[in-house]
Amino acid sequence: MEKKLTEKEWQQKLDAESYHVMRQKGTERPFSGKFNNHWEKGNYVCKGCGNPLFKSTTKFDAGCGWPSFYDVLDKSAVVLKPDYSHSMIRTEVICASCGSHLGHVFDDGPKPTNQRYCINSVCLEFENKSEI
Repeated sequence: MEKKLTEKEWQQKLDAESYHVMRQKGTERPFSGKFNNHWEKGNYVCKGCGNPLFKSTTKFDAGCGWPSFYDVLDKSAVVLKPDYSHSMIRTEVICASCGSHLGHVFDDGPKPTNQRYCINSVCLEFENKSEI
């Protein structure tokens, strides 16, 4: 169930870069995000609504400049949508709860899924869970 906010409410809720990426489908600069080299144990959640998205145990260093995960916490947490922008064919990852753009998923990740969820740091918050 998507949480509905007006664009003005989103602008008030999010900082300018997060708004640009999450609501206008932008991208943060590679290697600039706070979670690119973040390896604490816990869960990554949507910055827009708190929807749990990824476990730290599925995070890996893809060398691409963005946080990468080989699986989502729960398949129902995201919506995957074809993206033909910028003369490319990709699969967009969208938060199923608030409809925000998170990044893209590619079929070049590690086993067991062979997927790489390439997610913008500015779309995420981190919940530390040392017991994971």
